[in-house]
Amino acid sequence: MKTSFIKLIVLLFSLGLYAQTGHIMQGVGSVNMSMGGAATAQPLDISGAMHWNPAAISVFDDKILKLDVGFFFSSPELSSSLPEGLLYPEGAFGPGSPASPAVYGTTKDDRGVSYMPALGMVWGNENSKHTFGVSAFGISGFGVTFPQETNLPMDMNGNPNMDWNPNNSNAINWPQGLNGFGRIESDYMLLQVSATYAYELTDKISIGIQPNFNYAALELNPNPIASPDFPPSMGGTGKGYPKADSTPAIGFGAQFGVFYDSGSGLKLGASYKTNQTFGEFEFDNEYLDGTDAPDVKFQMDYPAIMSLGLGYSFTNFDFALDFRRVFYENTEGFEASGWAIGDNGFPTGAVQGFGWKDISILSVGLQYKGISKLPLRLGYTYSGNPIDEDLAFFSTPATAIIKNAYQFGLSYEINDNWRLDAVYHYGDSNGATEGRILDPRQITPNNPLGEIPGTSVSYKMTTSMAMFGINYTFKKKTKD
Repeated sequence: MKTSFIKLIVLLFSLGLYAQTGHIMQGVGSVNMSMGGAATAQPLDISGAMHWNPAAISVFDDKILKLDVGFFFSSPELSSSLPEGLLYPEGAFGPGSPASPAVYGTTKDDRGVSYMPALGMVWGNENSKHTFGVSAFGISGFGVTFPQETNLPMDMNGNPNMDWNPNNSNAINWPQGLNGFGRIESDYMLLQVSATYAYELTDKISIGIQPNFNYAALELNPNPIASPDFPPSMGGTGKGYPKADSTPAIGFGAQFGVFYDSGSGLKLGASYKTNQTFGEFEFDNEYLDGTDAPDVKFQMDYPAIMSLGLGYSFTNFDFALDFRRVFYENTEGFEASGWAIGDNGFPTGAVQGFGWKDISILSVGLQYKGISKLPLRLGYTYSGNPIDEDLAFFSTPATAIIKNAYQFGLSYEINDNWRLDAVYHYGDSNGATEGRILDPRQITPNNPLGEIPGTSVSYKMTTSMAMFGINYTFKKKTKD
């Protein structure tokens, strides 16, 4: 029975996260999301407190159960361009024939709406210095589905297509036989199950610790971690990159926090989530024609995060401000970049990692409590972009860069036991992330990434979400 329940929880959260984009979720649950994710020093609900600062759960003196489900929609767009003459130079199809025209195209993600669950519970008692909590949160995910381009310059035999429109043709999604990637699909999810403990050192200062158990799954089609089967001219059979079905990995880590409540409105908090270290994803690869491809392994950890928070409560308002630093540069799977080099000293065509940079995140939220039983909240989140433009090509399976996110939320307090929460989120990438198309066959000492001059690859996206939650407080029975 216990094993079946665990499988059910993993299935529930994996289904919800598979269709998401965004590597680090800005918040957890309706209340925390509506505050822009700020909760390190302003614990308005148990989910935000457990996610961002384990010490902050000390403010809850009851047994509380919290469940949230969000309906999430993202709209990534992948674009590329080729300069005039790149496909074939002037005269390639006979004397006087023109050079190939400049090519530009955009592919839109064709995913639909998905859902995001969050489940947490806290046990507190006003007469005890100890507070406990457990949670199961989807804290990370990315995924795209860019279909294969059908507007092609030629067929697989190299015969020109007279109906081809170069102004609406995305070369990145051309079939692999035409040097594109074909259909690009990725799915990554990370479910974190945690046990949280907080201890009140004094009536104003608490400390907290949270060991984390992590379950992740990753699917890549095509799989750029594997070496492609190059064309016959390069000693291969031309099968290209293989694909890999979803494969799991298990990871462990921890989070530590401290929380200060002055008792007169001012609150301070700090926390540090360690690197969540995972085992390797073991990909069972298969070429697009159904034949077996060499298996590969890849380790991708979750980065360490430092959070500093400021909170202030007065009359009918609660204000929260969080600053975070995400350490991608020291994280396995994100710190490496470029093409793998084989034993013979030549590039294999396999990608070593994303090559992401450390980023900062700023979250700010305001709650208004002047309406009886109906608190209102506004939140804003700003996130840096971890992608170096020189390495943008490597992140096409993980295009989720949201720089600005805006939230509006509210709650309805039915009675002392029940509360309903809701939030609406909108985010945008504030323009496109852009770089050059890279090809390992173009690598030279002066061009170590194989950059193709005059080309471009870019991606941008928007996100929207409606999330609803229910909060139940187990009140103690009192004698008449």
